[in-house]
Amino acid sequence: MNDPRLHVNEEPSNDFMDVGIGLGVTFGFFFLMALAATIIKLFV
Repeated sequence: MNDPRLHVNEEPSNDFMDVGIGLGVTFGFFFLMALAATIIKLFV
């Protein structure tokens, strides 16, 4: 029988950086959408 305490994490990850990058990408996407909407609104 396998002991779960001996399990090795195959892919170590930094959760804080993952969340930070995710928030940054999401903010960037919404910022670009708002910028595009503003530019379209000004020229229409």
